[in-house]
Amino acid sequence: MVGRLIACASLGVSAAAVAQQESLDEAWFTGPMLAPNAATLPQGHVLLEPYLYDLISNGHFDSSGGRHSGPYEHDVGSQGYLLYGLTDRITAGMIPRFSYDEPAGAANSSGIDVGDITLQAGYGLTRYAPGETMPATAIVVQLTVPTGRYDQLRRASDGVGAGAWTGALAFYSQDYFWMPNGRILRLRLDLTYAVSTSVGLRDESVYGTPLGFRGRAWPGDGFTTDAAAEYSLTSRWVLAFDVVYQNNANTRVTGLVTAPEGGAPEGFATDSGTAYSIAFAPAIEYNWSSRIGTLLGVRIIELGRNTSASLTPAIALNMVF
Repeated sequence: MVGRLIACASLGVSAAAVAQQESLDEAWFTGPMLAPNAATLPQGHVLLEPYLYDLISNGHFDSSGGRHSGPYEHDVGSQGYLLYGLTDRITAGMIPRFSYDEPAGAANSSGIDVGDITLQAGYGLTRYAPGETMPATAIVVQLTVPTGRYDQLRRASDGVGAGAWTGALAFYSQDYFWMPNGRILRLRLDLTYAVSTSVGLRDESVYGTPLGFRGRAWPGDGFTTDAAAEYSLTSRWVLAFDVVYQNNANTRVTGLVTAPEGGAPEGFATDSGTAYSIAFAPAIEYNWSSRIGTLLGVRIIELGRNTSASLTPAIALNMVF
């Protein structure tokens, strides 16, 4: 009799523990600040996610990784995801960008400029299912179109594009884990490799060329790894964190410069050197429902080489219809 009572009590405790485990329907997420979703949209559904940010630069890292402080510069901008589920496995859309630059010791942008636009399509390879070990995975192809101004600039702050056609191939993954307290931890790992065409340049440009320049730039390939985690505090509140490693190969610029007063052209050549950065992006999410949520976060770059040190607060609104 005592044994039966103990067994019944044990079953009661187990049932209570299971009852306390958070279900996927109860956990609402917007996604972390930087890592995109591996899960494709259901057919006919739309995702809108506009971001507003202020990229604050306050120094740079030299070729040895040493940090040098500098004046504060602001690049206020917006970018957003506009995605549509063509089928249950194929999601396509675009990422438009807008920017207004406030450099230190120079004129601000002449106005809000349209930056480069990225077109993308993703194919869902696998889907997550509760109780199974397979995460959600997807292959994503992106093409960035050089719609932003990049050369023949009257002021350097008007340069908001790269001038190059850039293709990228990415692998996205996402998985769910239940913590000992029953709350859900959602993890993402995204890998992206990008290559760009060469760019013909005239006069002042985003590549640091002077007035009277005629030549080309060869942007280096880029590789990005983004590992992100989201912890469901409640159905509405979520803590998120990204760690991003980005590596860019050397960008070469060559050409000739003719002085405004004339004379023989002089050679011009620069190399950016291989660059890398490590960014950390803590954020907090609040979800009004399973379809609408907002995110407030900041990206911090305090480790790198041949790149800028920066702090980028951002706010985003995630909506699925």
